[in-house]
Amino acid sequence: MSATYLMPTYNRQPIGFTRGAGSWLYTQNGTPYLDALTGIAVCGLGHCHPDVTDAIQQQAATLVHTSNLFGIDWQERAGKALCSAAQMDSVFFANSGAEANEAALKMARLYAYQQGFKRPKVLVMEQSFHGRTLLSLSATANPKAREGFFTLDDDFIRVPFGDIEAVRQAAKDHSDICALFVEPIQGEGGLNTAANGFAYLEQLQAECDAHNWLFVLDEVQTGNGRTGKYFAYQHSNARPDVLTTAKGLGNGFPVGACMVRGRANGLFGAGSHGSTYGGTPLASRVIHSVYDVLTNSTIMDNAVSEGQFIRSSITDVLEQHGVSTRGAGMMIGIVLPETMDCSKLVDHARDEQKLIINITGGHVIRLLPPLNMNRDESEQVVERLLNLLKPLL
Repeated sequence: MSATYLMPTYNRQPIGFTRGAGSWLYTQNGTPYLDALTGIAVCGLGHCHPDVTDAIQQQAATLVHTSNLFGIDWQERAGKALCSAAQMDSVFFANSGAEANEAALKMARLYAYQQGFKRPKVLVMEQSFHGRTLLSLSATANPKAREGFFTLDDDFIRVPFGDIEAVRQAAKDHSDICALFVEPIQGEGGLNTAANGFAYLEQLQAECDAHNWLFVLDEVQTGNGRTGKYFAYQHSNARPDVLTTAKGLGNGFPVGACMVRGRANGLFGAGSHGSTYGGTPLASRVIHSVYDVLTNSTIMDNAVSEGQFIRSSITDVLEQHGVSTRGAGMMIGIVLPETMDCSKLVDHARDEQKLIINITGGHVIRLLPPLNMNRDESEQVVERLLNLLKPLL
């Protein structure tokens, strides 16, 4: 494939796909690849889900865009559905997860401004990833992503993920914190989970309540059924003030959302934020179609059972070689020995096993299969991974 006119911002693999169906991607010559990555947690319902395809086709033939200068019926319907699923009060629609997180961080600053802070700080986590806009990149921990961009580091305080004592110490050391911003599971950081699981979120909320901070959850990757709940925080009794999501929200259609309740209610008013393409009739109808599929099926239950099957099948065979797994639902991390050379695993999986995966956190295979992957396909994922890994261990 020629990329002559494209900026070299991606280290692209030497392959492209022309068609997708469910858990499968196909090259131009018809070769099938089992997709255990789904566009990095985007196509949670699989490629070209018929209900989403119908919604796109019907709305594209009816009305695509009017701008937010006018009422948009599908936006109202999508907002009601999403807030119902998330247990939130209102939503701002954007185009991506980065923009949703940017909105959340702007909201945190506005919250602080209304309380008289001069230069507020947001508490974020080591190994986090929140996006590539300047403010969301400043909240992100990835040094490679941040290098050269003069990030706004003075606006953030960073503590280890999963360490509630570090959060409490930060509260003692800094009187200018206005919000805490965290992923329930760190996707880009290596599928990191807290030692006490989702109860960690309840501890974080308690600290936010005690100090009157905004409790902000980044569910760009963990939301929309990925972990077996509509949103990952629903595995706990925690309730965020601000909740962001994207990726699986449109099953491949680019859209993001920032939702609020509690302390964040009413922070944004007319003119305080906006988006030309946020919540178009087309995007909003797609959101609603994904919501309908997720809430009128057993797909999220399937994500739990198939995810557990994949994890347990891998550990049953490879645990003796120092391999472990972590994650929830169809958000699976296969943790390899740190001494293992993982630099060519993605290539070998693709070329030898016709399996699409990626590596995150240096030595963790990240699997983000479709939530509706069937047992035969899950067995194939396991078989292909074992074929890949056993000779190397």
